[in-house]
Amino acid sequence: SSSASSSLLRAASLYSRTRFFHSSFRNLSPSSPSLLNHQRSLASVPVRSFHCSVPRWSHRLDWRSPFSLRAQIRAVNPVIERLERKFSTMAAEHPFKAVLTSLPKPGGGEFGKFYSLPALNDPRIDKLPYSIRILLESAVRNCDNFQVKKEDVEKIIDWQNTSPKQVEIPFKPARVLLQDFTGVPAVVDLACMRDAMHKLGSDTNKINPLVPVDLVIDHSVQVDVTRSENAVQANMELEFQRNKERFSFLKWGSTAFHNMLVVPPGSGIVHQVNLEYLGRVVFNTNGMLYPDSVVGTDSHTTMIDGLGVAGWGVGGIEAEAAMLGQPMSMVLPGVVGFKLSGKLRNGVTATDLVLTVTQILRKHGVVGKFVEFYGDGMSELSLADRATIANMSPEYGATMGFFPVDHVTLQYLKLTGRSDETPQQERVYSSYLELNLAEVEPCISGPKRPHDRVPLREMKSDWNSCLNNKAGFKGFAVPKEAQDKVAKFSFHGQPAELRHGSVVIAAITSCTNTSNPSVMLGAGLVAKKACELGLQVKPWIKTSLAPGSGVVTKYLLQSGLQEYLNKQGFHIVGYGCTTCIGNSGELDESVASAISENDIVASAVLSGNRNFEGRVHALTRANYLASPPLVVAYALAGTAVQSSVLPEMFKSTYEAITKGNPMWNQLSVPSSTMYSWDPNSTYIHEPPYFKNMTMEPPGAHGVKDAYCLLNFGDSITTDHISPAGSIHKDSPAAKFLLDRGVERKDFNSYGSRRGNDEVMARGTFANIRLVNKLLNGEVGPKTVHVPTGEKLYVFDAAMRYKDAGYDTIVLAGAEYGSGSSRDWAAKGPMLLGVKAVIAKSFERIHRSNLVGMGIIPLCFKSGEDADTLGLTGRERYTIDLPSKITDIRPGQDVTVTTDKGKSFTCTVRFDTEVELAYFNNGGILPYVIRNLIKQ
Repeated sequence: SSSASSSLLRAASLYSRTRFFHSSFRNLSPSSPSLLNHQRSLASVPVRSFHCSVPRWSHRLDWRSPFSLRAQIRAVNPVIERLERKFSTMAAEHPFKAVLTSLPKPGGGEFGKFYSLPALNDPRIDKLPYSIRILLESAVRNCDNFQVKKEDVEKIIDWQNTSPKQVEIPFKPARVLLQDFTGVPAVVDLACMRDAMHKLGSDTNKINPLVPVDLVIDHSVQVDVTRSENAVQANMELEFQRNKERFSFLKWGSTAFHNMLVVPPGSGIVHQVNLEYLGRVVFNTNGMLYPDSVVGTDSHTTMIDGLGVAGWGVGGIEAEAAMLGQPMSMVLPGVVGFKLSGKLRNGVTATDLVLTVTQILRKHGVVGKFVEFYGDGMSELSLADRATIANMSPEYGATMGFFPVDHVTLQYLKLTGRSDETPQQERVYSSYLELNLAEVEPCISGPKRPHDRVPLREMKSDWNSCLNNKAGFKGFAVPKEAQDKVAKFSFHGQPAELRHGSVVIAAITSCTNTSNPSVMLGAGLVAKKACELGLQVKPWIKTSLAPGSGVVTKYLLQSGLQEYLNKQGFHIVGYGCTTCIGNSGELDESVASAISENDIVASAVLSGNRNFEGRVHALTRANYLASPPLVVAYALAGTAVQSSVLPEMFKSTYEAITKGNPMWNQLSVPSSTMYSWDPNSTYIHEPPYFKNMTMEPPGAHGVKDAYCLLNFGDSITTDHISPAGSIHKDSPAAKFLLDRGVERKDFNSYGSRRGNDEVMARGTFANIRLVNKLLNGEVGPKTVHVPTGEKLYVFDAAMRYKDAGYDTIVLAGAEYGSGSSRDWAAKGPMLLGVKAVIAKSFERIHRSNLVGMGIIPLCFKSGEDADTLGLTGRERYTIDLPSKITDIRPGQDVTVTTDKGKSFTCTVRFDTEVELAYFNNGGILPYVIRNLIKQ
């Protein structure tokens, strides 16, 4: 409504009054080692009201210079001048200039201008969900009748009628968010694209982010040192030793590319930093006010939805295109309205709530949709609780779990050192759900999937069932006679024992929960009570606490609870994403041996969001997601708020972040804008994506007589596909590193080596829990080379096919590519020579990434799969796709035939015309390069 819109903008304008302190800028020079020296083009800098004496970044501009700022901006980024000419022409022709509205200041003047949706005078707009209105505002503001057309605006306004029809719309996010695992390959690709531009004789400066890019280094810290007051410093020193080359490369990128901020290691988890610090809520760009929106290369970017900022995860390749000013093509989503009523009972946590919500939404089916929360129960949820629910959108399958801006959002802005009102009104949704918060009960999820919720009262019986059940998501197939086995061993001289279900890892970790003061303080209170009762966590359990930001440490110390967590072994080990992504470090050798030698089903309990098998640790087959208080409780058992959180804590923490840390500041990097590739580097390597590239697109193509590289069942995740976790000592990647003189102790993780395509290709499909039907039940990272019948590592088989000139395909079941958004889950198969994936269904981001790398995604027809069609994977496959791109349309049927005489129909999952253009160009990155050269 008009009143809601103006209230929101008034609140946002209060938030947008900034205090940049000129004295701080005076002391900054281009050679300053401070984090502040990051070039962001002023044309896209948000005015931000962060009430502290240190600005967030510098643009290398002298704000007191007698020369015009415009001239200085051009000196920093010559691309801006050309863009200004283009945009000034656009501004004069803007189709919606009539609704550009001033937001007046109470005392005179204006805060800025915004595109007013009520001024469009269309009654359909008032009924739109808030999340769709954000898409609409972006389309109106960016409408140029080229990248964004008036027809696109009409599609969004007519959402009630168009969303069921899977119509395509363009979307330009306000900014892009990266973490270092996904950020390194993104910066590698940008550097490589500059080289390609140079080789094609074009302007390398065209390869620069045109929207703000924030990269938070948080995925590199590992839990090596625990149960020590010095754990943070010791783990950070190891982190810098292992990752010096990567960190130097990222620091180079922060200076070589304009508009890029790099938040150094040790600052916190990307999503908590985004929530507490980077999230703008409203941008003010040169007097233009518009809603903050963000796409990130991590699926849990959705956490920011709890703040009323529209954000979701995309593939690394999509993010790179967004950085370069390309609109994201997306299907206009349906929106599920989720009404919350009542109030959580005492003792029920936000974690219990989110696991319950996840189960409800998985059952309802929300893949590809937005979920928007509303109702009286909203007022009972703190912003941290909302962020917890929004964070787990990928686990319940939605693109977003969105909480519109209201009084709770504005209270949080004040709390975190930002700045105030707005009502909510019920909207029209595609479908409706409702939950009474009073009905939520304590629970955990596991042992192998985040949506397999188990009420605490049923945990004992559920565990016994899991031991008995056949191997699967809820089964370990442990024989009856072996279920009571006790593995006795010596732990540093003291007697110890493990049974099936014994907890060996207890980790308070992950962005989902560590941003929530109530559950973190709850964990401290459980530890305090245990100390008072004389209870102690067994020393062989690997305990750790990895907060999402330094703010958590401050309030745990101020409340006096960190002392008790320390006494139970939950010392702070670092600030970053640890156990939840497999950076759990090694178990003590005696514990590892007891598990392996006795075939114990050991457990991990973590306050994370992912517990897929093989992800947390190779030796923990049962992994349960639990609230931080329950992590402490299970560690103690051994088997499977406002007064302490003050605005000053947030301000002082993020003032420190802007200054960097000594180890980061001491990294020296070259000042060149083109990267000097080191052919001997095993961390950063020039990828072959643009090798022999010409201005002429390669065109569309089918697949002829391809062999099946792998034949999968359901729920193959990106953890199975993408290189992740530790590098196994006998793997092709290990052999590659050993051949180049890298000692085993220096292997580091796959995640840390994402900037090297040679390592990553060898680590694709290298998960030790891979179940490939070609191996007839054997589990592991191998396959059968069909022509010879040999059993080989997947990489070795793929190279043998490639060297012989054969294409390959992958067969799969439902939900192929679920889990974290990983660009290497698409880049890796492409480098292995995979030309198509035929599956029952795809996870949204992964399907998009496959298209982005030129791989054809195909879906079996409903009710069919490889088994029902009698496919063994030992056939050769031909996919009859037209050779002219104009003869292919989104979602059309194609015929697949085999050399054994079988023929079946599949749906080709190019979902939009833009994706067809990507395919015609051999992928999204070659498409972007050719387009930029033509401009």
